[in-house]
Amino acid sequence: MNAVSLSSPNPNNSPQPISNPLLIGSGLPPFSKIEPSHVVPGIEQLLAELSDALTAIEDRLSQRLKKASSSDPAIDLTWAELMAPLTALTERLNWSWSIIGHLMGVKNSPELRAAYESVQPDLVQFSNRISQSQVIYNALKQIKAGPGWHDLVPAQQRIVEASLQDAELSGVGLTGERKEKFNHIQQTLAELSTQFSNHVLDATKAFSLTLTQLEEVAGLPPSLLSLSAQAAREAATTEAEKSATAKAGPWRITLDMPSYIPFLRHSQRRDLREKLYRAFITRASSGELDNAPLIEKILELRQQQATLLGFKNYAELSLVRKMAPSVSAVEALMEELRVVSYDAAKSELAALQAFANAQNAPAAYELKQWDIPFWSERMRERQFDLNDEALRPYFPLPRVLEGLFGLAERLFGITITAADGQAPVWHTDVRYFQVTDAADQQILAYFYLDPYSRPAEKRGGAWMDECIVRAKFGEQVRLPVAYLICNQSPPVDGQPSLMTFREVETLFHEFGHGLQHMLTSVDYSGAAGINNVEWDAVELPSQFMENWCYERETLFGMAKHYETNASLPEAEYQKLLAARHFMTGSAILRQVHFGWLDIALHAQYLAGASEGWAADDDASIWEICDRIAEKTTVMAPLPEDAFLCSFGHIFAGGYAAGYYSYFWAEVLSADAFSAFEEAGLDNSDQVAAMGRRFRDTVLALGGSRHPMAVFKAFRGREPNTQALLRHRGLSASA
Repeated sequence: MNAVSLSSPNPNNSPQPISNPLLIGSGLPPFSKIEPSHVVPGIEQLLAELSDALTAIEDRLSQRLKKASSSDPAIDLTWAELMAPLTALTERLNWSWSIIGHLMGVKNSPELRAAYESVQPDLVQFSNRISQSQVIYNALKQIKAGPGWHDLVPAQQRIVEASLQDAELSGVGLTGERKEKFNHIQQTLAELSTQFSNHVLDATKAFSLTLTQLEEVAGLPPSLLSLSAQAAREAATTEAEKSATAKAGPWRITLDMPSYIPFLRHSQRRDLREKLYRAFITRASSGELDNAPLIEKILELRQQQATLLGFKNYAELSLVRKMAPSVSAVEALMEELRVVSYDAAKSELAALQAFANAQNAPAAYELKQWDIPFWSERMRERQFDLNDEALRPYFPLPRVLEGLFGLAERLFGITITAADGQAPVWHTDVRYFQVTDAADQQILAYFYLDPYSRPAEKRGGAWMDECIVRAKFGEQVRLPVAYLICNQSPPVDGQPSLMTFREVETLFHEFGHGLQHMLTSVDYSGAAGINNVEWDAVELPSQFMENWCYERETLFGMAKHYETNASLPEAEYQKLLAARHFMTGSAILRQVHFGWLDIALHAQYLAGASEGWAADDDASIWEICDRIAEKTTVMAPLPEDAFLCSFGHIFAGGYAAGYYSYFWAEVLSADAFSAFEEAGLDNSDQVAAMGRRFRDTVLALGGSRHPMAVFKAFRGREPNTQALLRHRGLSASA
């Protein structure tokens, strides 16, 4: 079996060189050649060409469908006649548009934003035309009803069934004014999502604290002093800032996670912690960047969208595409986890208050939200003699990658090697890697790694995305390529990126997503990798990989001091294990709060109303927030807490009425990891065998089968919550 070159020629076989790099249509994106000025003319030309191609597809299908008569309704419409040309068309569109979307996330600029927003309406309109094509919809139904249906492999059948469902949920059954309204909603929601994301990025980078006095940085670790001095130099407007040093300052503290989190954990200045915390929770909630009106509009439009499609609310619409059978099933999981975590979280807060008081805190010292990270870190240090900052030198990124790649070889039989220089990149920080089967040396995939925070142009968080999706053409296989994006601490003052343990876990998490994309064996792009995987199952491989950060062989394979190469001391490893469940009740309850708030907003807001707010009780979004907080928080949020205004997962990402997916998938991932525990983590042969089984099922099958069938193929049974509770240290409570 031959692999298709990643730099395969233009699919149109045009004899003329393509001047606009966004029109190449295949292969690796030529990032070094792409400019914002290419976006508008490129997308306009592409949509014009694809519109003609879609018309030709519909005309051919119409002629074929006319042959169906009452005496012979089951014409043998083939995959090659419908899905092959339709897939080619959508892939050409996705190749160009996904590059632009990727750059919006990692290399944002005013020029790119303007170009993106200019062409987005036309793109949404064209996407609606495809999904609402009655001819294509009828052809899909004909394939499913035709005599050749049972000749299709499971992946093809799942793609057809998903395409039918997507068409129905995209308004294919709507006509007239209802269709026009639905399409207008789709268009507006896309614009609002982009605007929401841009507001969060702008609000995050708009705030900073420049500290000039030593007493203002009391308690801050050397790593943060170095990072904040570097930030001061990069944003310098004065001579003092241009020559900022870790020792003398000035120091620039921002809302970017590598700055914000360690500041709250270590700063001895309570007033500055409060100032930073309040800035963080009120991001994008005032002035020109206020996302509150956008949230109200987004929720209102989603409700209208659901009503047009015959659903009671948007949550019900969202769950059609997921494993969870109903809103009540999601609420039941949230309640199960709330019950086992609430009392634990309450006890943890009381213990933290007592600990703070015992440390000669001021009289009548009452813990506030900005105190929790600080005193939690002090209590963790006291209980376990464990200091996250002291561990950083043992987790330099190059060694962490060695450990991660060694684990991938041990579990899945793959070898990962550097391939820098073989692909154009969008920033000098970006690495490129090759994935090879260790047994036969066959190249399986490639991936980019963009590890460091760049708050001026890169949105926060971490994610995996598709660059190229695996597909088979005759005897040739198009190899998958992934984007792995993190926002960890960058190299500072000549040192490599020294990672916190949480940053290590995040890297493992995103690599798990990448593995499902890269190790798929599905030959049809519509079900390869993460495609066609129900949303609440897609976190299984990522959360599964996090467990290995604590496994002895994996940890000691990467925890090497960046200067001495000394291994992490055994005592420190034992402390990590002991501290794994520290404040676990609070951590679970926090995620329950987010998941329940998400589902409540999409199930209750506007419920039963055709216009305005909820007809039953006139609840506003903030009243719903307060209601959920009453049962899912031990310390009530501040009145001005506007976290919702930066909750990009549900308002600018794919997690609307789906944030619960992290827990739903964690049930699967914890149960999957327990299979390795049962086999014996110190039994290398059994671990390798179980890893191969995981690769051949969870990672290989992608969206070609229902996630429950995939899980049962690996585990031999359906999942349960026991492993999750045990891994979270709550078995006794359960």
